[in-house]
Amino acid sequence: MSLTVILLIITVVVSLIAESNADLKFKLLFNAHSIKYDKEWYRWITHGFVHGGVIHLLINMWVFYNFGEIVEKELAISFGGLGTGIYILLYVGGFIVSSLSSYFKHQENPSYNSLGASGGVASVLFSFILFYPTHSLMLLFLPGVPIPAFVLGLLYLWYENYMSKRGGTGIAHDAHFWGSVYGIVLITVIDYKVLVECMGQIRVFISSLFA
Repeated sequence: MSLTVILLIITVVVSLIAESNADLKFKLLFNAHSIKYDKEWYRWITHGFVHGGVIHLLINMWVFYNFGEIVEKELAISFGGLGTGIYILLYVGGFIVSSLSSYFKHQENPSYNSLGASGGVASVLFSFILFYPTHSLMLLFLPGVPIPAFVLGLLYLWYENYMSKRGGTGIAHDAHFWGSVYGIVLITVIDYKVLVECMGQIRVFISSLFA
């Protein structure tokens, strides 16, 4: 069984249990005030294993499964035995890094809470884009319309940054944005040649459009 599937099962089980146990769910949420003043450091990670309902859970786990399996195998091929550790750092580290903005913004606000694996999922997704920038992806609301992964990634970053500044959606768009950036930065720091290869593939792809 792959690590992706193991993490997915753990997330689904914890999320479903928390849905029927409000006290447990509240205890696992990301709450910057509780982290700072009550020293509940575990919230940096546990918030990634609970979700705001079944739909939120299904969307995150669907994206995680589809791209996580591929990234996990790619890391194993590229880094051997270190691949598993890098994958955990990528996914779980995404929970932490994607929440830094919210921590500094809301540490004096005890009523602010956030939850979900979106930050870690975004890290995995953008690692996939880094490895396979010209792979064709399709959006659910645009079936049959293939979009190069790097184009979709750029659009995603623009959208999440825009919505984060706009605010008022009740969605942690800043977590999505920084989780994505973290995925790119982590893989690049570990092996900059991945980024070089990525840019090379994009140049070839763009050149082919004008050939």
